[in-house]
Order: sequence, then structure tokens, then C-alpha cells
Amino acid sequence: MGRVEGKVAFITGAARGQGRSHAIKLAEEGADIIAVDIVDQVESAPYATATAEDLAETVKAVEALDRRIIARTADIRDLAALTAVAQEGVAEFGRLDIVLANAGISSMAPLLDLTEDQWNEMIDINLSGAWKTLKATVPHIINGGRGGSVVITSSLAAMVANGNNGHYSAAKAGLVSLMKTAAKEWAPHNIRVNTIHPTTVQTPMILNDATYALFRPDLEKPGYDDFIVAANTLNALPVPVTEPIDITNAVMYLVTDDGRYVTGTTHVVDAGGAL
Repeated sequence: MGRVEGKVAFITGAARGQGRSHAIKLAEEGADIIAVDIVDQVESAPYATATAEDLAETVKAVEALDRRIIARTADIRDLAALTAVAQEGVAEFGRLDIVLANAGISSMAPLLDLTEDQWNEMIDINLSGAWKTLKATVPHIINGGRGGSVVITSSLAAMVANGNNGHYSAAKAGLVSLMKTAAKEWAPHNIRVNTIHPTTVQTPMILNDATYALFRPDLEKPGYDDFIVAANTLNALPVPVTEPIDITNAVMYLVTDDGRYVTGTTHVVDAGGAL
């Protein structure tokens, strides 16, 4: 028996990176998956966002574990689309127990250089999109009467200020207050709500030319190896970046009975980056 045997998890940003890692691990531990991602380029993201092919790879990986998965294209800025996917998933699987509001984007610029569109898209996706995810899904957990767990992906950037990502940090910090309010409101339903705060994670959102340039402004065209040199200075532990599975393992603690009394917390996985 897996730690989430017979349960159903709704995951945004499931096409790749942390979202795919979460989907695979939850499936390994017995859960069926409702997977959501956007497959169109996000305009303000300075890197290629997820594709239909990426989402199909997640489906293939979950089905290889002999678990069921519904994967749908939806923009987390679209409450109606999220609501429809949640309804379809619950109709198919009969329940909902776990929600991972994981989807998000990154972009970078000094605060006064940000365009209004850059600011708005960041807040719409990384903050409002998380609220819309919860609004579309959590009523199904409440109606099930079995309790459940919600994990919202925030960031170390919500706790440690850095230049050039003020809009990102503001959105990720806002998720903390959203989480704490939700944890208080939904505790009577035995629904636990927490945020998770990774340091840099080895995913396409980090591994791209725009991030390399941010970390190494001293170089004209920095690459991955140049980025790693700078990233090695961020964390107290001798590791430049974490792996998606490191975040997934922390998520598993929060959504299983291992963390059955943990709610309203900011769970940090930062290799000592906040020290």
C-alpha cells in the first residue's frame, strides 16, 4: 500500500519540472492524477514554457505506473477552465484529496524597468492563479468529507530579497497570506494547507539564458557552467541547485499522514539559502 493509495491529486504545472515530479511520485504512492498545464507560450516568460508534448510525457510516465490520469490544457488564469477540469476529474475518479497549486512563471527586471504587462502577468499567474486553483478544487475536498491537503508552491524569494525579481517575490509572498487564511478557514473540514519554499531547482524555469544572464551579469553570454559558479554562492550547503525530487519529497510529507497535523506552515527546502 502506498502512502496515498486510493487518493486523487489535482496538480497544476504538471507538464514538466516540479509538477511532473510530483505527479510521478504521487502515482508511485498510489494516487490517481488530474494534471493541468498551459501549452501556449506565456508572453512575459523569457524562456520556452510547457508544450503539449511535455504534458503527454507526464501522462505516459503516470500510466507506466498503472495509475489513472486525466490531463487537460488549462490556463490557471481561467477560473472557468480550471473548474471544468476539476469537475471532470472528480466525476471520473469519484473524489479529490490533494491539491498542488504548483504552476508559475519567472521573469526578471529591476522594479522601475518592469512594464505594466510584466507586472500584471506575474501577479495574474503566480498569485491570482493559485487562488483560482483553490477556488476550483477545494469545494470538492470539502464535499467529500474526508479532509485533505493543499500545498501551494511559493519560493525562497518570498523570504529573501534579491534584485530584479520584485514582482515575482511579491507574488510568492502573497501566497503565504493566502495559505494562512485558507489553513484557518478550512481547518474545520480537516483540510491542511501549507506553502513550500524551494531555492533554485533544476527545471526549465531556471535553466535558461535569461537566468544565466541574471546570475552572471559580468559575462556577455554566460552558460550553464557559468551559472553554476554563481549559484554555488547562494546556499549554505555545498549544492548549487536542488532537484525536482527534493521538492517532491517535501510535498509528500505535507500531503501524507506523515504531516497529518502540519498546517499553516511555510515549509522551506533551501539548502540553507536563507541563512
